[in-house]
Amino acid sequence: MKEVVLDTETTGISTKDGHRVVEIGCIELENLIPTKNKFHCYLNPERKVSEKALEVHGYTDEFLAKQKKFKDVGEEFLNFIKDARLIIHNADFDLGHLNNELAILGKKKINNEIIDTLALARDKFPGSPVSLDALCKKYRVDNSKRVQHTALIDCDLLAKVYINLIDQKEPTLNFKNLDQDVKERNNLNVAYFKKIISPSENEIKKHKEYLKLNLKKNYFN
Repeated sequence: MKEVVLDTETTGISTKDGHRVVEIGCIELENLIPTKNKFHCYLNPERKVSEKALEVHGYTDEFLAKQKKFKDVGEEFLNFIKDARLIIHNADFDLGHLNNELAILGKKKINNEIIDTLALARDKFPGSPVSLDALCKKYRVDNSKRVQHTALIDCDLLAKVYINLIDQKEPTLNFKNLDQDVKERNNLNVAYFKKIISPSENEIKKHKEYLKLNLKKNYFN
């Protein structure tokens, strides 16, 4: 199944207060490895950004007023996440805002399979901090670029955290197409890849001679 790591930024916390989405970021995963397929957009929320939200993501009203509205990108977004399992940190928040945007357009709620990494982290580390920053620190994921919250940076960090949370530290690679994959993804850092070194014929020969000699000694002693 296709997986998509998803994150949003908004004008504020609650849709009940009329807050809207200002950014959507999605990164596609194939066998837990990011592909080239991404979805990203800034959005005109048609309202002012709250002071607290501005501190979080830094998107000003002036900047957002120049962006497309959700109605202009809604179908493209839905097509991107179609049939995908969604990986979201604190899924209730992001889905609540996205479903609100869809409701404004008279569309159905998102019905994808959801994995909430916040819930996974709470089960795995009860009583411990489980924010994205805290999990990056726990798993030694470099989050130095996360000066402010931005959707694509958060998606990239969450993808790495997610792999650790589900104890899949060595993503499954398609070795048949590995050379091509490497060429196509030369900017991809695979953090947990085992290098396989095969012994030479000479090393195998010496190893057999060693075993033969030592087996004889052990037998006669």
